[in-house]
Amino acid sequence: MLVLSRKKGETVVIQDNIEITVLEVSGDTIKLGFKAPREVEILRKEICDLIEQTNKESAAQASNIESLKDQLKKMQKNHE
Repeated sequence: MLVLSRKKGETVVIQDNIEITVLEVSGDTIKLGFKAPREVEILRKEICDLIEQTNKESAAQASNIESLKDQLKKMQKNHE
């Protein structure tokens, strides 16, 4: 992890097309501004974590549904 110290108004540039600027510092809160191409998705970490967890839960549900379908098919074949 790269650690930088920046003051209000100072900017960090990533790959020539993403700028992160310190807009405001108030107590233990820092307000950042991001300037990037529209195709670059910028999300808060907690949102990324939530999306990842939701995707895992959805995949597990889909797997459970397929398993239940398979069990139902087996039960139907046994009763024929």
